[in-house]
Amino acid sequence: MRHPILACALAAGVLTACQQPQPSASADAPAPAAETPQVTADTSQQPARSTDQPAQGEAAPPDAPNATPAVFVDKVWRVKSSSSVEADTLYAFLSDGTLVIDSPNGTPMHGQWRFEGGKLTMVEEGHSYPTDILRADASELHLRSHNPGTPVDIVLTLAPDAPLPKAK
Repeated sequence: MRHPILACALAAGVLTACQQPQPSASADAPAPAAETPQVTADTSQQPARSTDQPAQGEAAPPDAPNATPAVFVDKVWRVKSSSSVEADTLYAFLSDGTLVIDSPNGTPMHGQWRFEGGKLTMVEEGHSYPTDILRADASELHLRSHNPGTPVDIVLTLAPDAPLPKAK
């Protein structure tokens, strides 16, 4: 460096400026936030839940897709993950309104499905379950079935290797 003394003086000036005391706050100023007690709800006894999905009774996220049956009908879907459905269970929404659910350790169950007014309803063993379509594209279908109690989230992936079942 050409002027080492100038560089040292400049650095010392910068350090001194950073260390100068700040003017004291007046007595009328509000107390710092750290001194104000913060009150929060005790949620220690409540079950944990993801905050990226609405709780039961809450509205679906505003960015929920406007899916049409064409996205998921007459295709076989495999459960990738779920809050209560066994992985590798197959779902098929047949064009005649038949819903076929085939778990790896059971016999196929035939129910119904309907899509009215932009809303999906799955009917299993005579019970209707309003079902939100959270995501729907050519390779993934994410559903939330509003069963009694806690809603059931189901992430399905397209299963092109599985044959499309026949309606009963």
